[in-house]
Amino acid sequence: MVDVGAKPVTWRQATAECFVAMAPATVAAVREASLAKGDALGVARLAGIMAAKRTPELIPLCHPLPLTDVAVDLEPTEGGVRIVATARVEARTGVEMEAMCAAAVAGLALVDMVKAVERGVSIERVRLLAKSGGRSGEWRREES
Repeated sequence: MVDVGAKPVTWRQATAECFVAMAPATVAAVREASLAKGDALGVARLAGIMAAKRTPELIPLCHPLPLTDVAVDLEPTEGGVRIVATARVEARTGVEMEAMCAAAVAGLALVDMVKAVERGVSIERVRLLAKSGGRSGEWRREES
């Protein structure tokens, strides 16, 4: 692990996204919570929050952090579901991995919830959107 002991404690935040591509009929079933497994959006949201809290167990050399907040928002669209996860902490190192882990695991949970309806569901991207705090300050992904 990297020694962060000399770094100052600051407020830090990171936001990541994941997109789960699926057919419009599957999106409708997700939106209506009519899947056999139940409320896919609720399950995925909870899975993302739980994953953020367990990030150091999943990612080698990742510092355990005292998260102050994790938000996972799921937005059904015509071609799938966009997941946006934000993690916040007051610590000596950033929460980028926690936000990305939350988004990715929420996406995986969503795939698990809909796989009986549509086998070809896929996770199209997991990426960091923004981070703030710490020595490097603000960073925001520029859209192309």
